[in-house]
Amino acid sequence: MLLAVAALAFLNSCGGSKDTEVKVYDLGSRVETGHLIYTVFETQWLPQIGAGDTARVPKNRFFLVRLSAVNSGSEDLMVPNLTLEDDQGHALEELSDGDQVPQWLGYIRKVRPADSISGNIVFDAEPRHYRLRLTDENGEKPAIVDLPLNFNADTPQVSVPTGAAPATDFRAPVKK
Repeated sequence: MLLAVAALAFLNSCGGSKDTEVKVYDLGSRVETGHLIYTVFETQWLPQIGAGDTARVPKNRFFLVRLSAVNSGSEDLMVPNLTLEDDQGHALEELSDGDQVPQWLGYIRKVRPADSISGNIVFDAEPRHYRLRLTDENGEKPAIVDLPLNFNADTPQVSVPTGAAPATDFRAPVKK
């Protein structure tokens, strides 16, 4: 029995050494997987897309990911749909409806050789830390891009009133 266990352990250690570890990249890094080269530029959280009666409101929040994909191969390639993964391992698929999404990349994406596509993909997600799972043109050879949690898009633009001189001394006047 002990000999059988030792033989099995030896075979597992010597067998085809498939590298199952998926490499993690930072936002902005060049990620090569198969004949596709991705760059994920930025993320943006939106409470809605559009305005007025035609505004789209998500179940959670819209999470836009701006990226590019370059075809380094010699044939037309399809860029697979991408997946978000949270820290607990839950996966979210990108939305197939890009209505009113600025610079939407599309859901079915074909890229010619030596050409690229760029734009936004969109998810309906709870605000939290995520990783974006990228794959090659066959849906294999995964790579991960770490997406830091930030809410820069939710920061309102504040306008400074014109014509008023800026206050420089906030101390109370001193009585003599």
